[in-house]
Amino acid sequence: MKITIIGAGNMGGAIARGLAKGTMVAVEDITVSDLNSAATDALKKEFPAMKTTQDNRQAVVGADLVLIAVKPWLVQPVIEDIKDVLDYDNQTFASIAAGIGTEKLCEYLDRGDGKTMPVFYIIPNTALAVMSGMTFITSVFSTAEDDARMLALFDELGKAMLVEERLIGACMAMASCGIAYVMRYIRAATEGGVELGLYAKDAQAIMMQTMQGAIDLLAVTGNHPEAEIDRVTTPGGVTIRGLNAMEEAGFTNSVIQGLKASVKK
Repeated sequence: MKITIIGAGNMGGAIARGLAKGTMVAVEDITVSDLNSAATDALKKEFPAMKTTQDNRQAVVGADLVLIAVKPWLVQPVIEDIKDVLDYDNQTFASIAAGIGTEKLCEYLDRGDGKTMPVFYIIPNTALAVMSGMTFITSVFSTAEDDARMLALFDELGKAMLVEERLIGACMAMASCGIAYVMRYIRAATEGGVELGLYAKDAQAIMMQTMQGAIDLLAVTGNHPEAEIDRVTTPGGVTIRGLNAMEEAGFTNSVIQGLKASVKK
């Protein structure tokens, strides 16, 4: 598979690096295009076999997958620039620009000749940069084989899930926005640890390992979180007092309201 990524910023660069480290695509079959030569030069320095360019039109020729990784307001101009050189019979198109769904992408790709191509709307999160991303994929005009190939591609960069497009907003709130919410919890808990007398770096290390342990417990046991909570909340103990104090301050409701706020138009 030959892949062209247009955009070498945080997410485009992370995808390029992840694919280069994986097994699905040979490094020499990855092309990255960006007007910012510093971004492409950095990729070339890490992966000398990777192809880089500042010419989007040249970059897409011969690619099996063309993936747009630019800011939402740049999606239409980029597509307008390249769509007359895209091969609608043999190429797949994907975009990771939040808020630009398949309907808009197909509208931008329409050349007036009735031709369509598999179009994917993909929402990753920033943990993709360390091969631990959570990516959501929806598509139109694709086959089951197309979907499976895209799923496998992003599974190498963490975990990927095929979802209905109507759920993309909810998924984005939980994973793309949600990673910031998790970071905010770690920060808050770290600050609490400092109040309790710990150095900040030690408090953060404790919280990171504790969170990793909680994740691993759920992954291995398959238990509902409440089942694991019950295991550490003894009658009259310190854990239940802490949980109740958090709930009194609105912990659960704050999380739910934050997620809901993330999908409001």
